Amino acid sequence: MKSNKLTGPPMTLAWFIWGLGALFYLAGFFQRVAPAVMTQELMQDFNISASGLGHLSGLYFYAYVAMQIPTGILADTLGPRKLLTAGCLIAGLGTLLFALSPGFFWAGLGRFLIGGSVAVAFVGLLKLSSFWFPKKIYAFVAGNALSIGLIGAVTAGPPLRLLMDIFAWRLVISVTGVMTLVLGCVIWLVVRDSPQEKGYTGFTKRISKPASFSTKRIWQDHFKIFKYRNIWLLFVIPGGIAGCILSFSGLWGVPYLISHHGLTPARAASLTSVLLIAWAIGSPFFGWLSDHLRKRKSLYLVGTMVVALGWSLILFRESLSLFQLIMALFVTGFFSGCIIISFAFVMESVPLSLSGTAAGLTNMGVMMGPMLLQPFVGRILDYHWTGQMVQGVRIYSLDAYEFGFIPMMVWIIVSVLLLFFTKETNCRQMA
Repeated sequence: MKSNKLTGPPMTLAWFIWGLGALFYLAGFFQRVAPAVMTQELMQDFNISASGLGHLSGLYFYAYVAMQIPTGILADTLGPRKLLTAGCLIAGLGTLLFALSPGFFWAGLGRFLIGGSVAVAFVGLLKLSSFWFPKKIYAFVAGNALSIGLIGAVTAGPPLRLLMDIFAWRLVISVTGVMTLVLGCVIWLVVRDSPQEKGYTGFTKRISKPASFSTKRIWQDHFKIFKYRNIWLLFVIPGGIAGCILSFSGLWGVPYLISHHGLTPARAASLTSVLLIAWAIGSPFFGWLSDHLRKRKSLYLVGTMVVALGWSLILFRESLSLFQLIMALFVTGFFSGCIIISFAFVMESVPLSLSGTAAGLTNMGVMMGPMLLQPFVGRILDYHWTGQMVQGVRIYSLDAYEFGFIPMMVWIIVSVLLLFFTKETNCRQMA
C-alpha cells in the first residue's frame, strides 16, 4: 500500500481504529460504575455491609491503581495494540468470574482482575491517539475518549437497572463478559500501533525498535519523571474530581438519593446518570477549549473551583428541590470535564520519551480518588449506623451520609489549592 505523504492516514480510518480502543475503555467504565445499581443485590448475595461493599467495589480500583505503574512503560514499549488486546481478554475473563462467583472471595478476585486489566485502556488509547491524530487536536481527542467511557458509565445506570429488573444480575454481567472477549479478538485483528503499519505517513516519528521492558527501566523512568514539579501535583489533583464523581455515581449516590430524597432505584440511577452525561459533554468541550485558548492551568483551575462549589451544594444542602438537585448535578458533572486537561498538561510537562509513563502516573492519581474514597465512605457510614435495616440491607441516616461525604469535599478543596502551584505549559512541550 502506498504511503500518503501529504495527508497522513484518512481520518475515517483513524477514528475507526481509535473507536475500537475506545469501546474497551467504555467496557471498563461500565464495570467501574455497575455496582452502584446493584448495591442491594450484592449486599444480599454476599451478606456484606457498607464497608464490605466498599471494599468489593474498591478491589477494582486497587488493581487499577497498581497497574498504572507498569502500564505507562508497557504503552511505550509493547505498543497499544498488544496492550489493549491482552487487557480486553483478561477483563472478559474477570467479568465472567465476578458474575458466576459463589462467594465474596471469587467475586472480589473477579473485580480485581477487571480493574487490573482495564487499567491499560485509557493510557493505551492515549498512546494510540498520539500516533493516529495530529498533536493540535490531542486534548480534544482525549476528551472524546473520556466521553465514550462515560457512555459506558451511563449504560451502567438506568439501562442496567432496567435489565436487572427483568433478568438476574449474574446473567446480565455474564453477557458483558462475553462481549468483552469478542472485542479483544477484533482489536487484535484490526488495530495497528501506527499509521505506518497500514502504509500511511504518521504524525509522529515511528520508533522502529522499542526499548526492552524491564523492572529496572520502570524504576529508572519513574525516578527520572519525578524531577518535574507538575508530575507530583497532577498526580494528586485529578483524584479529587474523579474521587467525588465516581464515589457518588459509582457507589453511594443511588442509596443516598433513595433514602433521603425518596426516589425509586431507577429514578436515583437516572439522577446519577445526569452527572455522568454532563461529564461526557464537558470533557471534549474542555479539551477543545484548552487547545483553542492554548491554556491548561487557568482553565483547569476555574473548572475545579466550580466543581468544589457544586459538590458542597449536592452533599450538604438538604433543602435542594428536585430541579435544583438535577441542575447542581449537571453543572458539577459538566465542569468535572476539566479533568481531561490533566493528561495533555502532564504530557507537555515532561520529555516526549516519558509521555506514556507520565500519562500512566496521572491516570493512577485519577483512580486513587475513588480507590480511597469508596471504602472510606463505607467505613464512616458503618461507624455512624444506627442499627436500622430493611430486607436485610443496612439503612444509613442523613447524618451518617454527611459525615461520610466529608473526605470527598476535603480532597476536591485540596485539588483547587494545589492547582495554584502548577506551571502553565501554554500547550507546548516544556522539556
